[in-house]
Amino acid sequence: MDLILTTFGTYLHRQGEMFLIKIKEQKQEVSSRKVRSIVITTGASLSTDAIQLAVEKNIDIVFLDQVGHPYGRVWHGRPGSTTAIRREQLRLADTEKGLRLALGWLLRKLDNQVDFLREARQRRSRLSAALTGKMNALLELRQSLEGVNGELDIVRGTIMGFEGRAGRTYWEAVNLLLPENFQFEARSRNPAKDEFNCLLNYSYGVLYGTVERACILAGLDPYVGFVHTDHYQKKSLVFDLIECYRIWADETVVGLFSSRKVKQEMFDRLQNGLTLNKEGKAVLMGQFGEYLDEGIRYRNRNIKRQDTVQLDCHRMANEWIGRVNSDEDDRDAGVDSV
Repeated sequence: MDLILTTFGTYLHRQGEMFLIKIKEQKQEVSSRKVRSIVITTGASLSTDAIQLAVEKNIDIVFLDQVGHPYGRVWHGRPGSTTAIRREQLRLADTEKGLRLALGWLLRKLDNQVDFLREARQRRSRLSAALTGKMNALLELRQSLEGVNGELDIVRGTIMGFEGRAGRTYWEAVNLLLPENFQFEARSRNPAKDEFNCLLNYSYGVLYGTVERACILAGLDPYVGFVHTDHYQKKSLVFDLIECYRIWADETVVGLFSSRKVKQEMFDRLQNGLTLNKEGKAVLMGQFGEYLDEGIRYRNRNIKRQDTVQLDCHRMANEWIGRVNSDEDDRDAGVDSV
């Protein structure tokens, strides 16, 4: 489970092998064996004993800003990385195989989006024609993207252009799925201009933390990307890999609107946009956490949905250093400590 602290003034400390949460006069004990990560979204206090327990149990502590972006984290000082993996990552970034990897992540994103719209079309017959048109446009862009060849540095602009066009098409389709009073003009960030983007941005922030953690534990360098270039202090690989998993946030947020769980009271007004308040975070993270913890069948094993990120990263790292072939059965692959 993810232990999410959203109440201002929360105090977290250690009691044996338990985390003890204090909010004014209320107390709650949580076994460290059940905690995967600790996510702090507001003003809270942590004892050094609680931090030590998290480090001992390999529990990630992540700090999120008001829009859900991770701005800091604490983890153990024994990263599961090898020099060989990072050397190979640097080498691949400028090769044809690196281009294929990068395109594969974007194609997976497009496939997820088309599948999502196809499922939505089955439930909303009145939107069938409009959604079909958007899906066909995405499939055409997918075909164009799949046909890109050359050195990554040279074709990066072409890739980003196709991705941008696909993004605009996809969000136009998603907008059709929302109640009319919650429809948006365009994607907006920092801050969001509307309720949909506010919820989506916060969900993506949670995913950024999940992907970064998976990279670190698999021995990958989160700062060396393929499509996203490695500017100073930019977690380029995280930005690349998250494309495969954004659909989880999309489905969750659209689902909240479809089930009419989104209320105006969940948002606070800023001078130039909106921010998600305590009530909104509780509603979103309750739904999103349940979605991420759902058990699914993936690569020949039963696994929680969010754990597939770690499995993918381990598998990729192991493939790069020759521990597993890309077409090998996954029952025993991609989970080695590296």
